[in-house]
Amino acid sequence: MARLKITQVKSYIGSKQNHRDSLRSLGLKKINDVVVKDDRPEIRGMANAVRHLVKVEEVD
Repeated sequence: MARLKITQVKSYIGSKQNHRDSLRSLGLKKINDVVVKDDRPEIRGMANAVRHLVKVEEVD
């Protein structure tokens, strides 16, 4: 199964509450935090909601 490497590149200060909740659910707390998650629709949806705050890469 493919995996996604998600890196927070911008601060969530001033963003909407649902964006902050998505970042927290992904496991991101501060800038330059990196998590590796399975490529699932739920994870892609959360990453898409905060696409202006994160960088997403596929890893093997």
